[in-house]
Amino acid sequence: MRTIVLSAIAMAMTTVSVLAPASVSAQDSGHRIAVVDVAYIFKNNEGIKKQVKAVEDNLKAFDAELTAKRDELKAAAEKLKTFNPSSAEYTAQEERVAAMESKLRLDMARKRKELADREAKIYYDNYQLIADGVEKIAMHHKINLVLRYNSEDMDLEKGESVIRGVMRNIVFHDQNLDMTGAVMQYLDRELSTVATRPVNRQ
Repeated sequence: MRTIVLSAIAMAMTTVSVLAPASVSAQDSGHRIAVVDVAYIFKNNEGIKKQVKAVEDNLKAFDAELTAKRDELKAAAEKLKTFNPSSAEYTAQEERVAAMESKLRLDMARKRKELADREAKIYYDNYQLIADGVEKIAMHHKINLVLRYNSEDMDLEKGESVIRGVMRNIVFHDQNLDMTGAVMQYLDRELSTVATRPVNRQ
């Protein structure tokens, strides 16, 4: 298994000449540093995008179901108007409407939590893989420090983009220090392995 992991790292690094020993000779006598754009990986990695899309599709399906339940609740509320407020039918229908509304609110709250938890797990699990990839690549190339940076270009039309740009921790770095591409490839291989792994059924 270790051989497979090291081979995957080596293959990932073949396209990232930026981290090859020959390109960082200036750092050979001291500490070696690299940078990685974690936000870019989360935004552009196909495996992560598929996971997020699955959650979004589930939300869309629930929205359709929710619309049907709201229509049912609306119809029940309209039917309530047809009964005499002092009648037993009115009381029974009123209780039915209240129960439907309460269940709808509860279902919405549960679904929101479920989807939020699923999304959080996607980010948590994939960040662990990214961190693992960064560590393996750094160890392989004897890199002492990997800094997170943001490669997003500032957009004057978007205030938040400008603020993020101004607040960057790294103002300048040599492009040869960027290991984002290598980590992306490592993550692709890891997610591909997980996707094709047989599911153990009890």
